[in-house]
Amino acid sequence: MRIFTVDSFTDQPFKGNPAAVCLLDSSRSDEWMQALASEMRHSETAFLLDQGEGRPRSLRWFTPDVEVALCGHATLATAHVLYSTGVASGRLEFSTQSGILATDQLDHDYISMNFPASSPVEIPAPEVLAKALGVPFRWVGKGAMDILVELESEQVVRGLEPDIDALATLDARAVCVTARAADPSAGIAYVSRFFAPRVGVREDPVTGSAHCMLAPYWSGKLGEKELLAAQVSKRGGLVRTTLRDDGRVDIAGTAVTVWSGTLHV
Repeated sequence: MRIFTVDSFTDQPFKGNPAAVCLLDSSRSDEWMQALASEMRHSETAFLLDQGEGRPRSLRWFTPDVEVALCGHATLATAHVLYSTGVASGRLEFSTQSGILATDQLDHDYISMNFPASSPVEIPAPEVLAKALGVPFRWVGKGAMDILVELESEQVVRGLEPDIDALATLDARAVCVTARAADPSAGIAYVSRFFAPRVGVREDPVTGSAHCMLAPYWSGKLGEKELLAAQVSKRGGLVRTTLRDDGRVDIAGTAVTVWSGTLHV
């Protein structure tokens, strides 16, 4: 059984967001997949199972602690493995907990993922959130899974040191902080960081699924459907988004395989 580690949303090894991709040779139990994800220790491990000709491949994602319903960077990593090894080409469809997700090959080694958009709705700021962040904020809202907080500036986003344990008590998968890019003339529209201690990830390096919420939020503020974003974690990465008219968002990035091997269990 083949397994890969892929760095997503980057074209450089040891940047972007690493994900493990396991190409299953047969169905495995939830307990087995969770144990392997815990062994790998990446923020997500993707498990892909071919379900036969004419049927979308089954795709599931596990953090070291729990299974999650949606993961962008591990989906990008999975598509990259299939494309780069010659297993598949063109448009791919995956059957997931979040429905059918599709990927496409673009120019310059970009891979585009078609995900459901999740426009955040403004909410009163929970007291624990304000204390955990410890900085002023402009807006607080919630999407399908995550809390979104717009901060005062890119500098504040980069320098933020939140109380991770407090964030884990909030009723959300994660907290995403964002701000307008300091220098939009460089082509980057906005920056973000993503904290998900509730599912075992203190800070995710680059989060594709967060842009299901970020893309409609910033497209609405900036009046543009196509945007380039930077996630300004320590590893960092770039994400291209296109807000569609059908309630979905195209999320695109590059990826690079770091290593591959064989599982003997």
